[in-house]
Order: sequence, then structure tokens, then C-alpha cells
Amino acid sequence: MRNCIGIDVAKQNFDLHSLKTGQDRRMENSTDGIRQCVALCNKIRPKLIAMEATGGYELALAATLQAKGFAVAVVNPRRIRDFAKAAGQIAKTDKLDARIIAQFAATMEPMQTEQINENTQKLKALVARRSQLVGLHTAESNRREHADGKEIRHSIAAVLKVIEAQLKTIDRQIKEHIENTPQLRQRSEILDSVPGIGPTTAHMLVTELPELGRLNRRQIAALIGVAPMARDSGTFRGKRMTGGGRKKIRSRLFMPTLVAVRHNPILRAYYNKLLSRGKCKMVALVAVMRKLICILNTMAKNNQEWNPNSIKIT
Repeated sequence: MRNCIGIDVAKQNFDLHSLKTGQDRRMENSTDGIRQCVALCNKIRPKLIAMEATGGYELALAATLQAKGFAVAVVNPRRIRDFAKAAGQIAKTDKLDARIIAQFAATMEPMQTEQINENTQKLKALVARRSQLVGLHTAESNRREHADGKEIRHSIAAVLKVIEAQLKTIDRQIKEHIENTPQLRQRSEILDSVPGIGPTTAHMLVTELPELGRLNRRQIAALIGVAPMARDSGTFRGKRMTGGGRKKIRSRLFMPTLVAVRHNPILRAYYNKLLSRGKCKMVALVAVMRKLICILNTMAKNNQEWNPNSIKIT
């Protein structure tokens, strides 16, 4: 698949490289620049357009290209960088990055990103903001434990009150957005039916993990970073370890996993079985997290709510 385009997106502009024509272009990351990009893509008709996830700078471009009927893959920057190193591309400029992204797209054929629309963008922004507020709340709560003096404690209490009010507002807005999107509402209700998964986690998953239900169990576990990776060489057998993947989602699944091993009979039994085999608690928890995400993936794929009678864990 050589007819691919790679785009390196920055705040002010983006660089584009076409494998088919060898063309390099720089355009403004603005409405006019995106319009020029669409016009160029209409001439080239690429099989796939790839770009890195850049914290939101790529969303408008990706959404517009998708709306025009182009296949777009928004890729983890770490995968692009590892591919560049493997290809011997050590130097790094915007033009070189666009070329290596195009080569990555042609070689690795990454999965297309699910349709990005205005509602999806707003929902992702709300979920991201909620995560920021939770971090602020945790930081202020930790400061309260060591606050010296009544004035400082009152100041921290006032800040916590504001953050908690904002969290309530954000939660209401997230709920409204999901309820106004039938597909997201249905998927959220399916995930929320699992003991241990509450509305907040369900909302996070339908927003941050659109691949849920589209991959097999090995792929979804690897995507989250909870699949054990072999480290063997010759006669040496290394310790299997997890890692990589989407760390943000993995970290936000930790507390729901803790809840699940207490209140979900199926996962609690699996957790205790692992402990009885001599697994340490953290290893057992990661294994439960992997089982949990695989169960959620199957439920999303089949559009079925939680049914303990249909769950078999060995």
C-alpha cells in the first residue's frame, strides 16, 4: 500500500508527505490550511492518511478529512518514533517526520480511527477536563493533611469546594452528551452493567477507547498494555511483563479493578484463584484487569449486558 500520506501536525502548521508523488507540503493548521489539504488529497486519493496524536491539534484536520471520505489513522507517537529508529531515521525535522509517518502507514497499515465528530471532540475534552480536576482535587487534599495554620486549611477547603462543584458540572455535561448520542448511550449502559464499572469509568471507556468491541481479546489487551510480553532468547526464559499501550486508560482502570475483586463474584473468584497459586497481589490485579477489559470488549462486540452465567474464566 504505497499510496499513503503522512502528516506531522503542530499547533501553527502541519507538514504533509505523499509517498505516491514524493510531494512535501507545509500548510497552516487553520481552516484555510485544512481546505488546501483536502484539495490536495482529492487529487492524490490516498488509501490511508496517518498522523500522530498531538494532544488535540490534529482533531480538526482528522475530522474534516474523515468527513470528506478519507481513511484516517491517528497513531500513538511512540509507535512512529520506534518505527523511525528501526528504519535508521535518527534525525528529526517536521518534513522528515511527515515522511516517516507516511512510510509507517504504508508498512504497518494501522487501524483507521473511528469517526470523529463535533460531539466526540466535546466529549473527549470534557473527559480530559474531568481528569485534570480529579488531579487538582487529589493534590489539594494531600496538602490539607500537612496544612499549618487555620488560614491555610480554610484556603484549601475553599479551593476543594470549587473543584467539587466543577466536577459535578462536568459529570452532568458528560452524561448529557452521552445521552444525546444513542450509540454511545447504549455502549455506556452495557459497560455500566458490569459490577465494578461505574458510570464514570463507562463514560471514559466509550470516549477514550473507541476500539472496544472492534478488536479481539489479544489486541485489546495489548492496546491497553496489560498483555504479558515474552522476553526469551535462546535457552533464556525471561520474566513476562506488561507495559506500553495506553497508560492513561490503564491507570484509570486500576481502581475499578480493585472494586471488581471485592464486588464482582466472577472476578473475585479469579483473583483469589491466582493468589492461591502463589501470584503476588499486584500481578493478580493486572491479570484481573486484563480479564475485565476482555470481558468488556466481548460485551461491546455482542451488544450484551453483564450476564455472569455466560462468563467462563479459567
